[in-house]
Amino acid sequence: MSYQQYPQQQQGYQAGTGEPPLWAPYYGAPLPVAVRRFFKKYATFTGRASRSEYWWWVLVAVVVGIIINIITGAGGTTVTAEGTPVPGPGATVGLVLAVVWGLATIVPSLALTARRLHDVNLSGWLVLLAVVPFLGAIALLVLTILPSKPEGQRFDVPTA
Repeated sequence: MSYQQYPQQQQGYQAGTGEPPLWAPYYGAPLPVAVRRFFKKYATFTGRASRSEYWWWVLVAVVVGIIINIITGAGGTTVTAEGTPVPGPGATVGLVLAVVWGLATIVPSLALTARRLHDVNLSGWLVLLAVVPFLGAIALLVLTILPSKPEGQRFDVPTA
């Protein structure tokens, strides 16, 4: 199976939707499908993810993060008689939402990044670059921007 044929071969997999199976990357995935696939493949570190799958999810995560920050900031702080600032109720709600959101998305975000690296024919373990302050994040950004490579098919695990 050659790489040039692969996206065309994906057509027709799921009853006329044109959506490829979950084990295959979805090149040109629309936003709702990318988010749905993100949650369906919650802890799947095998396989590949296309640039569109990856970057649509990054957009959603950034927007949700901004909304949570607005909620937290709008909650304000109050100052006690002693002059110490205390987070207001809105800030507390925002912080709780941020913790819940972070815990709910950390594993699938790492899995998606590993699958994106597989599509570039790199090891998913390179996701650990994120622990290197500043430079690791920049290196990971560059690696996730790279185009898909045909050799990345070695990471595919067809399920049938």
